[in-house]
Amino acid sequence: MRLNKKITVIASLFLAVTVLASMTLQQQPQGPPQPPPSNLKVLPKKLTRQQVSKIMDEWASSLGVRCNYCHARDEAANRTDYASDAKPEKEMARHMYKMMVTINKKFFKAGDKDSLGMVKLTSVNCYTCHNGKSKPELTVPKRPAFGGPGARPQGAPPAGGAPAGTPPMGGAPAGAPRQG
Repeated sequence: MRLNKKITVIASLFLAVTVLASMTLQQQPQGPPQPPPSNLKVLPKKLTRQQVSKIMDEWASSLGVRCNYCHARDEAANRTDYASDAKPEKEMARHMYKMMVTINKKFFKAGDKDSLGMVKLTSVNCYTCHNGKSKPELTVPKRPAFGGPGARPQGAPPAGGAPAGTPPMGGAPAGAPRQG
């Protein structure tokens, strides 16, 4: 009985230390708020760095690319220069964003935006066309083969009429004896 009491006390102390340590880690300040990013031309200027970073992560994921796909590298500073417009892909992303906003305004409920003023995911977004590829692929459906979905049943006439030698609608050729 005395052993159980000791184990209970030790386990309780361990639990208390763990809870206090986790609370301390959660309450540590994140530092001063970062100034908004520079060079925003199509995104709302009121966005924070964290919000822009989240949006960029969504765009990169939708295109299956990384930051350096649109953003140039500053070799002198040995880092990515997010404000630079040196890469044409960055300007293309801006055009694509404007196109997406236009489509959503025209064909989807006006004002259907999230708390950041961004178009909600229920409308058209980058992934709608890109599907994780940097350049969307045009796919044209092929005519179904016999036996596939939408194919004619075996022996069915092609669209536009019956093949030569096919009996009239009654079944047997005219003048042929009826089978009962």
